[in-house]
Amino acid sequence: MAHPVRVAVVGGGHWGKNLVRNVAALGALECVCDSDPDILSALTEKHQVRGTASFAQVLQDSTITAVMLATPAERHYRMAREALAAGKDTFVEKPLALRADEARALSAQADAAGRVLMVGHLLAYHPAVRRLKELIDAGELGQIRYLYSNRLNLGRFRSEENILWSFAPHDVAVMLRLLGEEPTRVSAHGGNYLHTDIADVTVSTLQFASGAKAHIFVSWLHPFKEHKLVVVGAAQMAVFDDTAADKLVLFPHRIEWVHRRPVPQAADRVVVPLEPAEPLAAECAHFLTCAAERRPPSTDGAEGVRVIRVLEACQESLARQGAVVAVGEAPTADYFVDPTATVDPGAMIGAGTKIWHYSHVLAGAVIGARCNFGQNTVVMAGVHVGNNVKVQNNVSLFTGVVLEDDVFCGPSLTFTNVINPRSAISRRDEYRPTLVRTGATLGANATIVCGHTIGRHAFVGAGAVVTHDVADYALVVGNPARQVGWMCACGVRLHVEHGRGSCHACAAAYVQDGPALRPLEEPPASPPGR
Repeated sequence: MAHPVRVAVVGGGHWGKNLVRNVAALGALECVCDSDPDILSALTEKHQVRGTASFAQVLQDSTITAVMLATPAERHYRMAREALAAGKDTFVEKPLALRADEARALSAQADAAGRVLMVGHLLAYHPAVRRLKELIDAGELGQIRYLYSNRLNLGRFRSEENILWSFAPHDVAVMLRLLGEEPTRVSAHGGNYLHTDIADVTVSTLQFASGAKAHIFVSWLHPFKEHKLVVVGAAQMAVFDDTAADKLVLFPHRIEWVHRRPVPQAADRVVVPLEPAEPLAAECAHFLTCAAERRPPSTDGAEGVRVIRVLEACQESLARQGAVVAVGEAPTADYFVDPTATVDPGAMIGAGTKIWHYSHVLAGAVIGARCNFGQNTVVMAGVHVGNNVKVQNNVSLFTGVVLEDDVFCGPSLTFTNVINPRSAISRRDEYRPTLVRTGATLGANATIVCGHTIGRHAFVGAGAVVTHDVADYALVVGNPARQVGWMCACGVRLHVEHGRGSCHACAAAYVQDGPALRPLEEPPASPPGR
C-alpha cells in the first residue's frame, strides 16, 4: 500500500542505498536521485521507481513531498536549504551541517516554513539506547559519573570531512540524549596519517555541568570494528556494544571502602532484554510519521544544532592542539569576514585580516595577521599564509601552497598542485608544494606550476607561466617565464651593470653574486599595519 508521504532519496551510495531499501519497504519511495548512472540504474530497477540525476528536478516535482539526503556532509547545508525552500519535508543524514550557524539557519527555516526537518542520528532509534535512556532516567544506574565510547573501524576513508565529523556525531548525539545536557567544555587531540590535512584518529574529552565527564575515541585506522559505549554510574555500570550478541549489559559492581581504601566488589553481568528492531527502519518510519502527522521528530533541527555546537568546539580544540574550548562560546574575532564569505571551523586567521565577498577559507588553513583576501578567493586546507599578504580577486590557494610574509597575488592568479591532473584519476598523493618567499609579487593572470619556489622579492609579470624556480629579486615574464631583469624590494626595476645595481626610488644598493642578486644591506621589515 502506498504511503501518503512520497519520498525522493538523494544519494544512493554506501549509506543511501539503505535508506532506499527501508523507504521502499514502507511504501513511500517515489524517486531515487544520484549522479552515478550505474547506482541509479541498479536502485530504480530493483525497487521499480523513477530515477533522476538532477536534484533540481526533484525539487521541482510536485508529486515528491519529502526528500532524504544521504550526500557528502559538505553539501548538507546547501541541499537542505534548497529542499526546505522548495516546500519539501527534509531528512538529513548526520551531521546536519558543518557549522553551528548553518544548522541554526536550517532549523529556523524549517520552523518558519512549517516543514519537518529531521537529522539522521541513528542511535536515538536503537532499542538498546532507548532502553538505556529509560534506565538512566529511572535512576537505575545512580548518578552518572563517566561515559566513554569507542567507534573504531578500518575505513571508510574520506577525502572531505575528517574522522571527528564522520564518526563522532553518533556518539555526541547519544551522550547528549542520555545525560539530557550539553557539555560546558571540550578538548580534542588527533592524528593525520593518511592525509596531511584530514584527521584519521581523534580523542575528545567532554565536561558537563552535572560533574559527569566523557571521552569519545574514533578512528578509521583500527584493525577491527568496535562500536561500544560504557556508562559508569554510582549504582551500576552499563555497556552498549552494537557488535555483540547481547547489545546491552548491566554490571552492578560496587566499590566499598575498607580501611579508607576503595575495594571493588564485582558482580555478575545482567543482560537487558530488548525487542528486536532495525534502528534504520524505525528511524525512517519515524520520519514518515512526522511528515504525515505534521509533528516534530525526536531528532529535530534543534538537536542537530546541539550536536554540531559540540563538534565545532572539538574541531576548534583540535586545531589548537588540544586546548580546552567552551562549547557555544563565540570566539572573539579580531579579523573581518564579509557576511557572504565562509570560514570553516578549524581555520586559523590572524588579527586584522580581512576576508571579502564570497570567499571560502577551509578548515586546516592558516592565515597570518593583517592579510587581505579579495572577493571569490579560496584557501584550501593545508595552505599557510604569512603576515600582510594581499590576495586579489578570483585566486585559489590549493593544498601545498605556502606564502611567506608580504606576498602580493594579483587577480586571477593560478596555482596548481599536481603536474598532470586528470578528472578521472585521483592524484591527492602526488601534490607538489609551492613556496612563495617573503615580499614576492605575482602578477595578474600568471600561472605558477607547482613544485617550484619563487624567491624573496621576486616579481612575476602579468600572464607569465612559471615552470621553474625564480631567483630572489628576479623579474620574469612570458610563457614559459624567463628572466629579463631584477627588481628592488620596494618594487622598482633595478639597473644592474658590472655586477652592481641601485634603486633610483629608495637608493638601495645590490650586488650580483653569480646568478643571484643580493642587497648590500637587508631591506627593512614591512611597517606594522601596512
